[in-house]
Amino acid sequence: MNPYLSLLRSNRNFRLLFIGQTISQLGDWFNAVAVFALLLDLTGSATAVAWMLIVQILPIAIVGPMAGVVVDRVDRRRLMIATDLVRGGLILGLLFIRSADQVWIAYVVMALTVSASAFFEPARMAIIPSITTAEELLPANALSSAMWSAMLAVGASLGGIVAAVAGRNVAFAINAASFFASAYFIARTHYVPDPSAAPPPTARGLAAVTGVTDLIEGFGYVRRHAHVAALMFVKAGWGLAGGVLLLLTIFGQRIFPVGGSTAAGIGVLYGARGIGAGLGPIALRWILGQKPRTLRRTIGPAYFMVGVFYVALALAPTLFLAALAVAFAHFGGAILWVFSTVLLQLEVPDRFRGRVFAAELALVALTTSLSSYWTGYALDRAGWSPRTLAFVLGVLFCVPGMLWLLVQSRWRAPAGEPEKPEEPLAPSDQTAAGDEEVLKGRIG
Repeated sequence: MNPYLSLLRSNRNFRLLFIGQTISQLGDWFNAVAVFALLLDLTGSATAVAWMLIVQILPIAIVGPMAGVVVDRVDRRRLMIATDLVRGGLILGLLFIRSADQVWIAYVVMALTVSASAFFEPARMAIIPSITTAEELLPANALSSAMWSAMLAVGASLGGIVAAVAGRNVAFAINAASFFASAYFIARTHYVPDPSAAPPPTARGLAAVTGVTDLIEGFGYVRRHAHVAALMFVKAGWGLAGGVLLLLTIFGQRIFPVGGSTAAGIGVLYGARGIGAGLGPIALRWILGQKPRTLRRTIGPAYFMVGVFYVALALAPTLFLAALAVAFAHFGGAILWVFSTVLLQLEVPDRFRGRVFAAELALVALTTSLSSYWTGYALDRAGWSPRTLAFVLGVLFCVPGMLWLLVQSRWRAPAGEPEKPEEPLAPSDQTAAGDEEVLKGRIG
């Protein structure tokens, strides 16, 4: 039986989580296209969109570290439900924006919404290994990524049409409703924490009560496990050229508008992004299997794939070829995200997962924010063309690719790593006898 269908049929908890994710992400992409179109229509500024991209990312870098402490301390299921309800209420605030002098409302709403997401996403990623078996882990993440991408393709495309035909407020209302629906499905799951995870220590003193002690403990864990630190930086490497997401909106507005509509042009390119990202991890799992060693070796080439096709975007003469280049670029980008996530879920013990994934998201947020700001500055202040920037950012993707190849060349597989392609490593707390010597040899 197809492993993805089998997973959805047999694993009720994952199925409910997956349904909630699907509905929520569909609304997210309706919202994203509408917000970008709102800013461009009211301000006409690429910098305004760049700041929105930063606002949609940077709060994670600020809130993320302490959010990870909360994720590791509380019931993750209840935390996800609460953040969904908060996000749904916040998004309704976008309905009050009518003119350019009210644009600040969009920034406040999105900053608060993303701050809530800084709690939701680490909890979701940390909970997946606890509701799936080791064999289900890669299919679960690949399926989640594929659905994220499908909702990007469908949501961005339909969102552009809905915003153009029915108005932006309809897209905002759909997104708010999607969060409430997600909370409903997550509430129907029955999550039991990993019994092997050590319970958090009783808080004593100001540092313990505020979570500083837990935060320091998390940093200590990462410092002692260099291979975990390397995997945490995979997505951050992608974020160094994260300004490409701003470029998709500018290409849709200035170079490839559809029928004169900003939202429709953006929707086509974001839809292509979703198609490529959805196919990437599923196709590669079918071709390569899911052996951890193979997943690691695929990360480096994936960086180069993204770079090559963003250079192709810079040269694309038509919207069709531009969309094709974007699809192939994000085919590689999804591989980076899914494979690094699976490897971290396998390596990191349950009691540290919230802090590790929150820190990873914070790193991505920081690098992507810096890249988005620089891209917006280059477009509006330095006078760079979108095509020139696409070329430069495409080349920039080669830098983390070369660094990962260097890391991989000095990485030695842990003792007992399985050779059978369909049997990934089970999660481990890395405390087995002889583990210290193995870790020393993984990354120099």
